[in-house]
Formats: sequence, C-alpha cells, structure tokens
Amino acid sequence: MNKFSWYEAKSVEDALEKVNSTVSEQLYGATSDAAVFKSGGVDVLDWVKEGLLKPQTIINIRNIPGLDRISMDSKKGLRIGANVTLSELASDPQIKESYLALHQAINHAATPQLRNMSTLGGNLAQRNRCWYFRSAEHNCFRKAGDRCFARHSETGENENHAIIDNGSCVSVHASSIATALMAFKADVVIGGADGKTRSVPMDEFFVPAAEDIAMETILKPKEIIIEVIVPTPAKNTKSYYIKQVARESYDWSLGDVAVVMETSGDKCKTASIVLGAAAPTPYRSVQAEEAMSKNEINEANAAAAADAAMSVARPLSKNGYKVPLFKAIIKEAIVSVA
Repeated sequence: MNKFSWYEAKSVEDALEKVNSTVSEQLYGATSDAAVFKSGGVDVLDWVKEGLLKPQTIINIRNIPGLDRISMDSKKGLRIGANVTLSELASDPQIKESYLALHQAINHAATPQLRNMSTLGGNLAQRNRCWYFRSAEHNCFRKAGDRCFARHSETGENENHAIIDNGSCVSVHASSIATALMAFKADVVIGGADGKTRSVPMDEFFVPAAEDIAMETILKPKEIIIEVIVPTPAKNTKSYYIKQVARESYDWSLGDVAVVMETSGDKCKTASIVLGAAAPTPYRSVQAEEAMSKNEINEANAAAAADAAMSVARPLSKNGYKVPLFKAIIKEAIVSVA
C-alpha cells in the first residue's frame, strides 16, 4: 500500500485550503502531490489498499464541526449534514415517519458495522461498482484506458452491470440512498473555496458517463458536500423502496427502486420513480412516472409503468435477467404505495 500523510481538517475552510484533487481525477490521471478527502473512509481506503489510489495526503473531513447534524422543519424540510452516519439516519424517527422510502433505503445500505462508519456525503461521492474498474489489472475507460472490459460479449463478466444508458461505461452507482433521495427530489448543498455554497438538485449531481467518463459527480477539487436538503413532502404523499440482492444477506444491489407519489384516494396525482443499479447513475424513469401520473394505483397500471420503465433497457450479454427483475420490483413498489 502506498504511503501517505494524514491531515485532520479543523473546518470546512481548512479542508478546502488543503485539498487539490478528487479520487475521480486521481484514478483517471494520477499526480504525485495529490491531496484528497476522506470522510467515513470505506470507499477511499479501499482504493488505496488496492494500489489504485496513491495520494500524497489524505484529508480527514470526518470530524469537521457542524456537518453532523439532522434537523427537520415543516417548511424547509429535512436537512442532513454530510458527516451524519448512516446508522444515525437509520435510527431517526422523523425520517421513518415522513420519508419511508429513504428510511428503507438506508436500512438496506451495507452492514450495520459499515453503517456506523459510513457518512451520507461519502456514500453519495463513492465511485461506481465494476470489478474491472476496481481492478489494477484492467485499464478501462474510467481509468483513461482504451476499452470497457465488461462489454465484451464473450469474456465480459457483466451480470451486475447497467442495462440503461450503458454506452461507454456499464458500471453502476452503488448508493441505495441516492436512489431514494432523488425520488424525494433532494438538493445537495456544495461548499467552495470562495466561501460560497451552491444547491444542486440530486438529478444534476451525478454525471452520465456520456458527458464525462472520468467523473461520476459534479464535485470539483476545491468543493465539499455540506448537507443534503430533502423537501417536505406534499400532503398525502406516500413512498416505498425495494432492493433486490443476490443473497439473503447484505450485498450490493442487483436492482432497486424508490417510488414517491402524491396521492388522492386511490389515484396517483404525481409520481417520482427512480431506479438504482440500472444505469451508471441513479436513473429517473420518466417513462414510469408518466405511465402512473393521474392513474389509479393498481396492479394493472403498476405493471404498465414497469413495462414503460424497461422499454429503454438494453441488456448486455449476461444481465438480461435484470429486465424482468426490475419489472417485478417496480410493480411491487408502486402497489405497496397504495
């Protein structure tokens, strides 16, 4: 493992003064003087252990004061600091009461031990899941290589990979929580070295591979996640989240879905439906949303919405099973909202 120095950031300003790169930048083109952030450390330290990330300095932002707060306001909504752990989120009664799909997604994220370490900011900023991308032996597009090894029709091991928007890269984002936050139309508040902050919709926080193969989020080297703001749900809003894994244990998602609906009786007024592990970023299914909007919440309409969501799927050689899998969990999640 590469040797590096350790720096304890005392404040947001201190951290932003010291940092000069991102993990994404370093995996695409390493520099000898890189200083990168670590929050919970689950993902960053994995990259270091594998020898793929070789920073000169790791800046620990985990103990920065003020980033570990949860607050709830009936008008402003739910505010979650970037350093709040997933365990703290999982045990918050306000989230369970008002944001059920988010509560369910948090409790499906990793193991209880990892939830004690992992922070919200680190969970959102983690790199995509693909064994070729995370292997030192495979120099893929995301590491400035000349190919996608998973796409190969015969040798590519692509069982867990993307079936939507799977052009230049077929990896999938691993955050179950991002799926739910996007469904609730959350905003990410980002701080910059100039002392200013900007608020970005979750839909715009993640960067499609077609736009920038090296980056998965819009975070720049001199930026840090401050908090996430989840708006107060409209009256009669209901939600549900489902995650499908390969084993009856804590495992990476084969497919997950978050459904948030504003309802009127047994009808859906508006729908927000987001898929996880379907694309290189959390994927909003406009097709499913349009199929459910202004319609009754029943099995027939739920099945039609699931079919609409999968109309854009383009499976790879070994992950065709994901199409019926997603149809099943989308239908189940919609019906469960009723």
